[in-house]
This record gives sequence, structure tokens and C-alpha cells, in this order.
Amino acid sequence: MQSAPQRQSRRYLLTLSLGALGVVYGDIGTSPLYALRECFHSQHGVPPTPANIYGILSLIFWSLVIVISIKYLIFVMRADNRGEGGILALMSLVRARGDGRTSTRRGVLIALGLFGSALLYGDGMITPAISVLSAIEGLDIATPMFKPYIVYITIFVLIILFFMQRLGTAKVGAAFGPVMLVWFAVLAILGIQHIVREPHVLYAVWPGYAVEFFVRNQLQGFLVLGAVFLCVTGGEALYADMGHFGVKPIRMVWFSLVFPSLLLNYFGQGAMLLHTPSAVNHPFFEMAPKWAVLPLVALSAVATVIASQAVISGAFSLTRQAVQLGYIPRIEIQHTSAREIGQIYIPSINWMLMFSAIGLVVAFKESSALAAAYGVAVTATMGITTLLLAVVERERWRWKMIGILGFTIPVLIIDFAFFGANIVKVFDGGWFPLVVGLFAFTLMTTWRTGREILTRRLQEQTLGIDDFLRDLARNTIPRVPGTAIFMSRSMDGVPTTMLHNIKHNKVVHKRVILLTMSNEETPHLDIGERYDLTDLGQGVYRLVVRFGFMEEPNIPEFLEKLPSDKLSLQPMSTSYFLGRETLVVTRQPGMAIWREKLFAWMMRNASSASGFFCLPTNQVIELGAQIEI
Repeated sequence: MQSAPQRQSRRYLLTLSLGALGVVYGDIGTSPLYALRECFHSQHGVPPTPANIYGILSLIFWSLVIVISIKYLIFVMRADNRGEGGILALMSLVRARGDGRTSTRRGVLIALGLFGSALLYGDGMITPAISVLSAIEGLDIATPMFKPYIVYITIFVLIILFFMQRLGTAKVGAAFGPVMLVWFAVLAILGIQHIVREPHVLYAVWPGYAVEFFVRNQLQGFLVLGAVFLCVTGGEALYADMGHFGVKPIRMVWFSLVFPSLLLNYFGQGAMLLHTPSAVNHPFFEMAPKWAVLPLVALSAVATVIASQAVISGAFSLTRQAVQLGYIPRIEIQHTSAREIGQIYIPSINWMLMFSAIGLVVAFKESSALAAAYGVAVTATMGITTLLLAVVERERWRWKMIGILGFTIPVLIIDFAFFGANIVKVFDGGWFPLVVGLFAFTLMTTWRTGREILTRRLQEQTLGIDDFLRDLARNTIPRVPGTAIFMSRSMDGVPTTMLHNIKHNKVVHKRVILLTMSNEETPHLDIGERYDLTDLGQGVYRLVVRFGFMEEPNIPEFLEKLPSDKLSLQPMSTSYFLGRETLVVTRQPGMAIWREKLFAWMMRNASSASGFFCLPTNQVIELGAQIEI
């Protein structure tokens, strides 16, 4: 018999697994709606002959095995940053060793990681559009009367989806797992009923059929890879959501339910096409009996909403990480759960994704047309993930070069093959995610570089701490009761906000804390790693508070948890001094003029530091300064 702790542990694992089923596998779980259909789309010139059906099923099978089961589930998910995953977490694992060569290499790797994460915004726009549209198109199978209204119904569903975001996933997340459990069960049942009619379709697991497909179709066969890739587009989501559920539940759900259900459905679609090639336009919905089409459309719509929800939540999480790591300006982030810090809502990102998704539906009108825009971004991100993983294997896991090359080269060949098959669609819509990614990448790098230049300009105006302490020792500056906390970007010298306060108010508080908030490239920090306090004398302290990129930078909360033996604070008698810089664009060395103007615009539109750091508004004093960059 199992003990009570064992039963509780197993119950908790099952709960996490059900949650992972609903959140993590929504994207890849809805790919049967359109993946096999797109492989036989007329633009590829590959007819649904038995030989081609066997070849494409073999490609789908081995793509799921190699890309998802082996690459992501077994290897990539080992590269966690204290339990957190995603391309930004992977990027933070890559360390420089200090010399010029490795510093240059680190810069290239960081640039690759940033560009890969920027491309995911394009994915966040396209996924809701193509997923919901492909589900609603099933209404045309039930009755042609819905055909003129498919675009409008899709837009209506998308509007509901994005307006739901403000409620938070905590409100609707409880239903995700059970719904997706039903969805994958339906996928398996639909597939089995056709496989039993054509059981020899299972021979397609033999990789020789995939090789014969390329030999027979040559260039057209290679281009079909762009459609085959649609079956693995949720791979990055598995890694990005690892921190929410852990590795074990995600792996367990994949190998026990998701993977078998997907294979059964894909092979079932192939079996149906063997005896009914005319069903190639909508093979997924043609698998169902006529009476079940409408309920299947309804279930598909719910499943695609869940898949879109996961992608949208991923965009929120990615944005928060980028803000914390200093690649995006401060923006409004609303926490939708008092218990789960990962459940957030970012209004600006939400409305950007909504209008973009609706615009894509209006512009492309059909999911087949949208499929041309889908894949370019994700293939590039997957290739970048493979390259970053190779560095982690070498520098952190200490693999031998033969092992690194033995794993990386075959996987990169597959990644580049998928990318090459998708990039040819750049003029048919593939340009969209690339433009979105390039724009987001430009914003990220401009903000990061601009902040570095601004920090240098402020340091040039900084007074040495020793000179300041000598002035205090001479009692040349009056002292007033209370505690003043001056926010400082630098861990050296006296911040300009304090100098401006002395210049205008002619006083210094009895106790002064020069506070630097340091964001670390780890998701969470222990209490022992968080604080670094130095008593500079004359009632002046330098305090460095470190926080992870998955943590909320709540200064009052951090200060409340500061060990009392280090420093005891009285919140009501504490004042916070912040700087508000007005930037003047100049031709000084640094960035191009257009990038300086862009950085100044981003600075003006960033949310306030007091809100970002959760400071009490009635205790904040902002001091302005004009800085030339």
C-alpha cells in the first residue's frame, strides 16, 4: 500500500499533468486541423497518391520523434535556469569568459537569442489567427451557408479571446485540462476508426518512405517540409512553460497521451485519404461522421482558443522577462492572481496581438493562405535554440566535442531544412513574422544600448563617494530626521538625484540609503543571495538588492524582508527619491541619430519607475535632469 505522502505526491503530479495538458500542449495539439491538409495543398504540386501519403506520414512521424520527443523533451528541457525555460532563460545560461574573443562571441549569442525571442511575437500574432480560423472553417463542411460568415465569426471569437485576458488564466485555466483531455481523446478515436479500415498505413513509420518521397518529388518534396513543420510548431511552448509545471509532468503527458493521440489522428487522416482522396481539402473534419461535424467544430474552436491562450500568455511572460532583463522599457503589468506570480496581464501587448491577429484574418481570409506566414519565425527560433544549446553543452555540461557535434549537426540540418522550406514563402506572407521580429529586435537592442549610454553619461556627472562623505563629516550640509532612499543605476559614487536634492533643498537626511536594484540572469534568488549592504559611514549606506527575471521588483516588500540585524527601516518615515531624465539627442558617439530619437521616445513612453518598483506614491519625490546622449 502507498503511504499518504506518496498518494499526495501522485495526486499533485496528476494535477500538474492535467494543467500541462491544457496549457502546454494547446498549440501542437491543434496542428492536426491544418498540418496534413497543407502538405497536399495545390501550391506544392504533390497529389494525394498512396506513395505521397506514406511519405508525408513518415515525415510527420519522424519530425515528432526527433524534434519534439528527442530534441525538446529529452535534451533542451535539461537546460533549465533554476527550473525556468524559454529562449531568454537559455540565453542567460551562456556565459562569457572575459577575453575579447569570448566577449565578442557572447555578443553574437545574445543577439541571436534576442532575435529568436523577438520572432516569437510574430508567432503570437499568427497562432490565434490560423488556429481559430482553421477551426471555424469546419463550418463549411457542415453546411455551405456559413461560408460567407467564416471571417466574421473568426473575428468575433478572437475579440472574445483577447477580452478574456484581463480576467487572468486563473479564472478559466481550471477548464483547460479537461477540455484538452477530451480533445486528445477525440483525436485518437477519429484516427483509430480509419486506421482499422486501412491498417497498412502504419507501415509509414519506416523512414524509407520519407526518403523515397524526396527522391520522387525532388524540389516539390523539399518545399512540402514547410507544411510538415506545422506539426511541430508547439515545441518552443514546451520549453517556455517548463517553469510552470516542471519537466516530469510535461514529459509524462507527452509520451502517455499527446504523442500517441497525434500519431493516431495523423495516420487516421492518411488512411482516410488512401480510400477517399477527394477529402484532401479538409481531411480533419471529413474524418467525422456528418452528424458529428458541428460538435467537432465547436470542440475545435474551444481547443484553438486554449491553444491561442497559451501563446498569448507566453507573450506576456516573454515581455516581463525582457523588461526585467533590461531589453524592453517598463510597461504596465497587471497581476491576475494573488497566489501565482506567473499569471499576468499586459494590456499593451494584449491589444497589439489582438489587432494584429484580426488584421491577419482580414488580409489572408483563409487558413491556407495564413500557413504561408506561419513557420518562418518558429523555424528560425528553433535553430537559434539548437545553437545556444550547443554552447550550454560545452560550457556548462562539459560535453566532449564529439558528443556536441554528434547531437547538434543532425538537429541543425533538420532545423535548417525546415527553415529553408519556409523561407521560400517569404513573399507569400512569410515576410510578416520577419518584419515583426526585426522591429522587436531593433526596439530591444536600441533600449539596451541606450540605457548603457545613459548610464555612462550619468556616471560622468557623478560625485565620488569619498568627497561627499568628507563634506558630511565637516557638517557643511544640514541634516534632517528620517530616511531617504536614492535610487541609483550605479554601485559607485553619489547618484545625481541626491546631488540635485542637495542643490535645491540644501539638506541631507539623517540616514541615507543609496539603493541599486540589480536584475540577475536567474529566475529566482534565495534570501541569502538577495542583499548586499555596505555601511559607508556618516549615516550613509549602499544597498544592492538583487532579484530574478521572473520576480516582481517590489522594493517595499524586499526592504521589509531585509534582515533586521543589517538595517532596520521605518516605512512611514522613509522617502524615495527618483530621477526623471529628459534626453537631448546629440551627435556624440554612441548610436545613430534615428536610434537616439527612438530611445528618447521609448524613455518618454515608459511607465513610471515608482509604479514599476511598487513604491508608495505619497512617499516618492522625482527630480528631473536633462541629459545629452
